Amino acid sequence: MYLAERVQLVLPSRNRTLGTIDALGIVGLVGLLVARYVPVARIIPFWGCTFRETTGVPCPGCGLTRVADRVAHFNVLGALHANPLGTVAAVGFALAVVLTIIHLVFGVPLPELVLDDKEWKRARWIAISLFVVNYGFVVFAYRVLHWR
Repeated sequence: MYLAERVQLVLPSRNRTLGTIDALGIVGLVGLLVARYVPVARIIPFWGCTFRETTGVPCPGCGLTRVADRVAHFNVLGALHANPLGTVAAVGFALAVVLTIIHLVFGVPLPELVLDDKEWKRARWIAISLFVVNYGFVVFAYRVLHWR
């Protein structure tokens, strides 16, 4: 396959230096802990989607607070109903937390993905396509299925 011939995974030597996955893991840990223990949507009076309240159509980020809350409470199916791509991101953050702990505590090296310019271009187009499909689903689920 074309991608398998060019994509490289590099495994560095044992280390405890902070990298990209560690930064995502730390951000994910803080975010999931806040989602788990702080009822942000109830505390902040202006919390909500102004775009949805004004137009009646959800914005692309609608459901992300519910996703974080539901993933932090291990309700992945409920999170998928709120925003599927947001759920993938939240689970990715949770995975990054686990990898960060393994890396920083035990010094296990984390693989680094190396892509060339053409592969990054493909990755961007895939991400944009997933974003558009996800937004279409969020609008459909909100307007037709009445999922919240």
